[in-house]
Amino acid sequence: MLSSRTQAVDSDVVVIGAGTAGLAAARHVCDAGLTVTVLEAAEEIGGRMATGSRDGFLLDRHSALTAPGLPEEAVCRLTGGALLHGPDGYVHRVGETVPAGGGGAHGAGGTGGADGAAGEEQAEDGRSLIAAFDHSWLRANLARLGRLSDERLAARPELPAAIALTARGIPARIAEGSLRPLLTALLHDPQLATSSRLSDHVLRAFARDGLALAAGGAAAVPRALAAGLPEGTVRTGVRATAVSTSRVETERHGTVRCRAVVVATGAREAGRLLPGLRVPRFRPVTVLHHAAPATPPQAGPELLIDTARDRGPLAYSLVTSAVDASRAPEGAALVTSVVLGHAAGEPAEILDKAARPQLAALHGTSTADWQLLAAHHDARAVPLNPPPYAGPRRTRLLDGLYVCGDHRGADDLATAATAITALLQDFGRPATTEPHTSAAA
Repeated sequence: MLSSRTQAVDSDVVVIGAGTAGLAAARHVCDAGLTVTVLEAAEEIGGRMATGSRDGFLLDRHSALTAPGLPEEAVCRLTGGALLHGPDGYVHRVGETVPAGGGGAHGAGGTGGADGAAGEEQAEDGRSLIAAFDHSWLRANLARLGRLSDERLAARPELPAAIALTARGIPARIAEGSLRPLLTALLHDPQLATSSRLSDHVLRAFARDGLALAAGGAAAVPRALAAGLPEGTVRTGVRATAVSTSRVETERHGTVRCRAVVVATGAREAGRLLPGLRVPRFRPVTVLHHAAPATPPQAGPELLIDTARDRGPLAYSLVTSAVDASRAPEGAALVTSVVLGHAAGEPAEILDKAARPQLAALHGTSTADWQLLAAHHDARAVPLNPPPYAGPRRTRLLDGLYVCGDHRGADDLATAATAITALLQDFGRPATTEPHTSAAA
């Protein structure tokens, strides 16, 4: 009887799922000289990395503030870092890569909301000194965090991220007023129940590399990955119903025979195809896209984070077209905002109405003439990673059966590379894969 490595097959490897992880895995397989077939249940590739269009605006279904593994020419950086908007009208900037004082209406330690009234001068001076101290503390300590090695980070006691903020000697005002809202935005976790192991890595990445969006919309990444595959590799509208190490059964397209299978779907679909696979819980996220007839006066390549918890439902907002001009038609602006936690489940019209005053405060302009273009809700947007966090989960289940995606690690491209490294080792081929950095080539 022929072994699964020598029997007649339709393709050496079948990848299930044409999202970023699946397409990156397929690219690695092709680079190794093996044949690959990608099966995608939807009619379009991209999975969650989808970008819709309306009236010339490019609208991502999900908000991705980092673009790990992509070349510099494939990303648009938020060079202004993050602007933290406090309840008292004061604003300070962290993580900027522009000179202090540049970009927008606020400098690196800038403040806003003061009218200079004589009776308030002393109080204003005091708040300015506090803001300047907070900014200097954050800049120095983020720089220090950025220099820490993986070993030093791993040596820290593991706690929920919220508890870690109070257990590490951080001034309470900075922990609650600056770091908590910043981490909430980066982790999409308003409770900060995430393991400090992961939050430390995310904050270190922010300190080292800042924030970025995929140039041309999130869908540009899977499109570029697919463009590097041989014609006919990706088959859309094909739903897998069962998998083994040597075959994939589909709903209406028969059986695909192979020597290995890589499941690169979302967590729930992976759990259906691979009974017994651990499926994490998730946090909900809603993304709101507004069209503004003109660029807001405080628009810049920066993230606007609201540290006032009772001002509205938004965790953060940004003028996306100020970061990536291709996302809005000339003469208009695209504003993208994110709602987290229980509020994310509210109907779009309620969120839009509640967000308008908050958007006006963050962007420094009236929002009466803004148009809600789209509201994308995902109840399973971000995997929960509470303590203990063991890091990326294994991608090799059996010789011939592998799994990758955001539920196996924080970076789709990295989990795809790890899965195919294991696959190539099982095939007896050199394991030289790295996270694909040629996605935009």
